[in-house]
Amino acid sequence: MTKQGKIKTILISQNKPEPGKKSIFDDLSTKYKIKIDYRSFIQVEPVHGREVRKNKVNILNHTAVIFNSKNAVDNFFRVVEELRVELPQDMKYFCVTEGIGLYIQKYIFLRKRKVFSPKLNTEADFLNLLLAHKTEKYLFPCSDIRKATILDFCAKNKINIVESCMYKTVSADLSDLEDVFYDAIVFFSPADIKSLFDNFPDFKQNNTRLAAIGESTQLALIEHQLVCDIQAPTKENPSIVKALEAYIKEVNA
Repeated sequence: MTKQGKIKTILISQNKPEPGKKSIFDDLSTKYKIKIDYRSFIQVEPVHGREVRKNKVNILNHTAVIFNSKNAVDNFFRVVEELRVELPQDMKYFCVTEGIGLYIQKYIFLRKRKVFSPKLNTEADFLNLLLAHKTEKYLFPCSDIRKATILDFCAKNKINIVESCMYKTVSADLSDLEDVFYDAIVFFSPADIKSLFDNFPDFKQNNTRLAAIGESTQLALIEHQLVCDIQAPTKENPSIVKALEAYIKEVNA
């Protein structure tokens, strides 16, 4: 059952886009005259290169690196610099999305390296990409909080992969939001919801609409006895923007 009240304000639990860069939510804000604020619920803490080495991870033992986020890219190359590792010219980089593949240009010259990303930008397409290159020795730099999909897939298909925790995801300080209320909040990961309750243990949903991306995020809401009003992706709404728009059309009519 849809909650009562129009959606006039939305909080996106991510950082505000950099100046000059467009957000996927901009058109939604303009079209429906909705105030959209941004605030990351989580922050990243680096794991020092010494700790990576202590865990017996040797970057040069691998022929390819898997990147599932820009944070993974940043922290991998930070560790490379801290450990003074000279990456070989033939090292390959497998990126979950094309955007991450382009982001690598911040650290390397693409014409001199081999960068792979799925054409369809889907998880299934990326896993098939790994399967097509199953003889590589993969290093997976990741956070202490990460989905098991890639590792499970590699184990099932006997693909050589080693994960290395190079950064940690921790809750941000949201104390300044204590007396601020939104008609809807958009969550992107279970870590966002953990941060919500780390900051506000007595949080009550009341009439706030909660949107969640992905099954694990939706389950995290349910585990905290909250109602997930807006879900994505679904067959009808393959993106969170589509899901929000469908909901807004219904309640703001």
